[in-house]
Amino acid sequence: MNSKNIFPLIALVILSACKNSTTVDKETYKWPEGVMPPVAEKMNKELVANGDKRIDEYYWMNDYFKKGPDSTKVVDYLKAENAYLDSMMAGTKKFQEDLFNEMKARIKEQDESVPALKNGYYYYRRTEEGMQYYKYCRKKGSLDAPEEMLLDVDKMAEGSNYFSVAGMVVSPDNKLLAYGVDKLSRWQYTIYIKDLETGELLSDQIGNTEADPVWANDNKTIFYTSKNPLTLLSEKIMKHKLGAPASADALVYEEKDKSNYIGVGKTKSDKFIIISSSATLSSEHRLIDADAPDGPVKIFQPRLKDVLYSIDHWGEKFLIVTNKDAKNFKLAETPADKTGIDNWTDVIPHRTDVLVEGIDVFKNHWVITERKSGLLQLRIRNTGTGAEHYLDFREPAYAAYTTGNLEFNSGVLRYSYTSLTTPNSIFDYNMETKEKKLMKEQPVLGGFDKNDYATERIYATAGDGTKVPISLVYKKGTKKDGSAPLLLYGYGSYGASMDASFSSSELSLLNRGFIYAIAHIRGGQEMGRQWYEDGKLMKKKNTFTDFIDCGKYLISEKYTSAGHLYAMGGSAGGLLMGAIVNMAPDLWNGVVAQVPFVDVVTTMSDPTIPLTTNEYDEWGNPADKDAYFYMKSYSPYDNVEKKNYPNMLVTTGLHDSQVQYFEPAKWVARLRAMKTDKNLLLFKTQLEAGHGGKSGRFDKLRETALQYAFLLALEGIQS
Repeated sequence: MNSKNIFPLIALVILSACKNSTTVDKETYKWPEGVMPPVAEKMNKELVANGDKRIDEYYWMNDYFKKGPDSTKVVDYLKAENAYLDSMMAGTKKFQEDLFNEMKARIKEQDESVPALKNGYYYYRRTEEGMQYYKYCRKKGSLDAPEEMLLDVDKMAEGSNYFSVAGMVVSPDNKLLAYGVDKLSRWQYTIYIKDLETGELLSDQIGNTEADPVWANDNKTIFYTSKNPLTLLSEKIMKHKLGAPASADALVYEEKDKSNYIGVGKTKSDKFIIISSSATLSSEHRLIDADAPDGPVKIFQPRLKDVLYSIDHWGEKFLIVTNKDAKNFKLAETPADKTGIDNWTDVIPHRTDVLVEGIDVFKNHWVITERKSGLLQLRIRNTGTGAEHYLDFREPAYAAYTTGNLEFNSGVLRYSYTSLTTPNSIFDYNMETKEKKLMKEQPVLGGFDKNDYATERIYATAGDGTKVPISLVYKKGTKKDGSAPLLLYGYGSYGASMDASFSSSELSLLNRGFIYAIAHIRGGQEMGRQWYEDGKLMKKKNTFTDFIDCGKYLISEKYTSAGHLYAMGGSAGGLLMGAIVNMAPDLWNGVVAQVPFVDVVTTMSDPTIPLTTNEYDEWGNPADKDAYFYMKSYSPYDNVEKKNYPNMLVTTGLHDSQVQYFEPAKWVARLRAMKTDKNLLLFKTQLEAGHGGKSGRFDKLRETALQYAFLLALEGIQS
């Protein structure tokens, strides 16, 4: 779990279009003149730490959730910024609507997922024409059986501005459904229980959870993660008995180290409940017999400094993916009754050029997810014969991962494959016969042909000589003579790898002549664990300079040119955007910073801010003098200067629990007061949403349409 993470926003990256030519009429877009932006009030607050004094003139903006005297003023300011954006973007309103309709038209509105078998039932979700949410369903024994509606989220969400369902899990006897609901976008879920035989909700309601209910095998005990209501930290593992009030729930485990995330799950064998506690640098797991939920909690292996491990149960042993004496991780095993580290033996030893990411277990096979040269690999081992082989993926950049493998007693692997030109595709692969069957390819309406587009994998050279991968896609016929506009996306934190994947909305940019590129910068884990370690803590600036060097390389190689290069990133990728506009403001014609983490020092100095203490191993603890001054040297808010900045669009959500709304609000206010240019600075707050934006599948497209109308207008493209 990553508090400044924004995987949902990656899905917003790019639009779609009905034009099929890369030749687009361009003319200078005339932005409104004489419209004055809001001027935020300055109320100086002195912040002192490590003998250093900072003045924060907009500190008062963090008052909304505290409901102090300035809480109303905060909302008034955010509304004023929204009004300013609406005025400046008024000329793009029709274009935004056209883009929205264009993207929506590419989506098959009435669609259905590939059913997945679990415990005698086929589970799937489907959508209906014009509806925003999913209907979760199942069929007993056969796909020809009558449909059972588990949850009709369209109906449940009626009257709600935001609605999210998560953590759906059916009891072992198939009779009850536990699930979480969030109506505010603060990622604080209430767990409900539905009787699938009667369709009625039970009286049980459990508030302030992570939406991770786990059933014991008695069909009446649920384990779940409880959150701190102020900091939103995952703090306790609780045990609930059906019919009892939540106030009577028993404490199973409490995490005392506030730098750790905790959670609860179940082994694929259904034999054990697993309680997990993990920080950036160490982890620890505990086991409960799923058949004896009131029995003892046994520690698997106590946490050790700089040792990470994850586990799953298989037969008479546990399989362990760990970095113990293995920077790039390895696969080990241990007897089920002797789980301490002294009993671990290597199964797949450490390799310096291959990162082991995880394992999916079946009765007669293991599927190991690895990463080599920045690309994912699926390694399949027959546990009876020991024979191994890899699945073959032939594109230069792609994403592939196991998905929907719910049944332990199966010889068929289900996996997903996608690339920048290939829509998400679900395959069933017989691990014995090696027969591959395409079960479903994401429909893309409107005459899409993947052969009209080209994808490349190239490498930029960073200032220290490091080769940084770049994945890119463009419509065939796009000239690589420097004339094409190019959008460069980046993230670069938490070891999160930004694999090349398809989005139908991307076609709007590509068909209008844009090149879209992903910079696989340090701080991610594309090139192995060292890639991550070289982009965090006291090496964090590598993330920013890598991105800048990628931009310069794309210009030098004529993929684009100065004046036509754009950048986008969200959350921790928004920190990246804030850093690059301070460090290289003249390189970018436009920047979109989505829910950006930009006030690093202040946030990391305040343990009452949600999730701060979980982040010390990522960014550093400002109580340490060296960490404090290093963070201060790159923190976007602390490094705003009187100079020219590029055109910028900044977004946030008022209810964001991951990056609080006041970070981008303060940043925009300070930029307005100090920047010396006349370039655009626009700020949009979703007043009824949080970190991932709006919850409806079509509402999200409107957010994307706004962002790309901004970039396309800067490029002089208005249709």
